[in-house]
Amino acid sequence: MTAAAVGHLASAGLLACTAVALSANDQGDSVTRSLHFSWELSGSGWATCRIWDGSTKHQDIVSYCTNALADLLKGVTGLYGHHGIRRFSFDLEPAEARWILRRRNSDVHITIRRFPDMSTSFEAPDGKGTLVWTSMRPRTSLAHAVLMAAEKLQRTHGEDGYLQKWGRHAFPTTELEPFVTCIWQQMTVPSSTEPTAPHGPNRS
Repeated sequence: MTAAAVGHLASAGLLACTAVALSANDQGDSVTRSLHFSWELSGSGWATCRIWDGSTKHQDIVSYCTNALADLLKGVTGLYGHHGIRRFSFDLEPAEARWILRRRNSDVHITIRRFPDMSTSFEAPDGKGTLVWTSMRPRTSLAHAVLMAAEKLQRTHGEDGYLQKWGRHAFPTTELEPFVTCIWQQMTVPSSTEPTAPHGPNRS
């Protein structure tokens, strides 16, 4: 893939093509298809985040106080790098929804814990939070689900419409590009070669 191609991965057309290609790559894998994720702008400065795995569901109403969608994209991208664990949090005003992603070879263990007040819990150990949802799924399953949600957001609102409705943070194009690059690498490199995500900060 050329540098020019990478620079345009976040455009609506190429993003949609990436989602279609990954979906085709997953055909016949019922486990991969069983994970679903959605991110819908549900009001000025609010988004409804849903995840379900075919047997259990979880939903949060996420505030614009953090760059939540960008944090999600960076977290999933990090699963293709050198970190085995990625953490990020959504502000529910006032609660904290903390996602902990643990890589298990080609799978990822997804855990969501809830803390009553993000202003006091951000540095608290994971175990202090209440477990509200957990699932083990292929890493490709999570990447596919998040990519489809991002593609739908961009197609529905566009970058200007997203900023107008979300309010504080622009559509996370900067975070989306390396995310899509990792997916392309996964589909095109030999299976014995691990795609490498850009280095970045991680909550430990």
